[in-house]
Amino acid sequence: MRRGFGFKNRCLATAAAILAICGLLWGAPTGHAQAAKKPIVVGVVLPMTGPVAAYGQMCWLGMQIAHDMEPTVLGRPVKLVLADNKSDNVEAANATSRLLKKEGAIAILGPATSGRALAVAPLAEKAQRPVISPTATNPLVTQGKKYAFRVCFIDPFQGKVAARYAYHKLGARKAAVLIDVAQDYCVGLGNFFMREFKKLGGKIVAQVKCNTGDQDFSAQLGTVKESGADLLYLPNYYTEDALVARQAKELGLKISMLSGDGAQAPELVKIGGKAVEGFAFTAHFHPAGVKGTLAGQFKSIYDKMKRAGKIKEDLTGFHALGADTYLVLLDAIKRSGSIEGPKLRAALAATEGFEGVSGEINIGPDGNAIKSAIILKVFKGKFAYVTTMNP
Repeated sequence: MRRGFGFKNRCLATAAAILAICGLLWGAPTGHAQAAKKPIVVGVVLPMTGPVAAYGQMCWLGMQIAHDMEPTVLGRPVKLVLADNKSDNVEAANATSRLLKKEGAIAILGPATSGRALAVAPLAEKAQRPVISPTATNPLVTQGKKYAFRVCFIDPFQGKVAARYAYHKLGARKAAVLIDVAQDYCVGLGNFFMREFKKLGGKIVAQVKCNTGDQDFSAQLGTVKESGADLLYLPNYYTEDALVARQAKELGLKISMLSGDGAQAPELVKIGGKAVEGFAFTAHFHPAGVKGTLAGQFKSIYDKMKRAGKIKEDLTGFHALGADTYLVLLDAIKRSGSIEGPKLRAALAATEGFEGVSGEINIGPDGNAIKSAIILKVFKGKFAYVTTMNP
């Protein structure tokens, strides 16, 4: 019995060896070749539901188009694994942990907002795998971290740009500021604006607060009206901005309104309607400024999808920056020839002159991108280009 069992095993082993040799001769995939084709997993953490779901949905669409443009790297397919952070810090951290530990993600793309990015960064730092945010602008997101990156400008620059535009272009001298104190992004951006506006010679005549999800802003707007401000700065997300604009119109408050990049979502116009006509904000991108091969290819695909009825909204900075997180990561993989965290980190920190969808991207060791900002304004229900503000 034992001899027969051993003989059978030897026959199977011999057959296996012959098949392996044949595989080498005939080009059949070996175990090594099959492993080489194993997908490279890239985690995506975005708010697909919750108060700022529009940001996540736009970024995700941009990433998907970019993935269709470049689906492979180093001879292997790239697999994007999406996790919804539900616009919540705890959900963002849990989703990131799952992607890194269970899915084996080599990097994380996202989150879209600063608060969620701050919750995720320590996990990426511990795992020594890069996290690249498309639109988290608070400086604390990357501060003191080696593996946190972004492809957008930061709030100190955005706040200065807004203040200079308000003072020099709009002629504002007395500003009121309404800040959503529940969001790190809003608080930080508001402070940077006020600091620069006062430095230019302007006065902050009213500073009022709100919280994400508030519906009634009559008390805050009453304070703004009594202050005699000639500008209302709203460093908040699109929902609160739109509701404030609507209620200001209902109260008969005629005042220039200016916001940050958090306003650039189709929902600003859907919620605000005619009340947001003339509403201006700092932004990352406008289709009118598209240039370069990748940008042209991206816009062509987007426009084709829109004509086919697959997309309804216009192309925004969130779409473009979502795409750029993916494309910048692939560029780093190519330059490093590796998917190892430390090597990817070094390559990302040496990104120079990369022509992305949103324009040229340069990233230094601090993880921050140096870019221009643009001013957009709502005109006839669309986001119209006003001007470009350089660093």
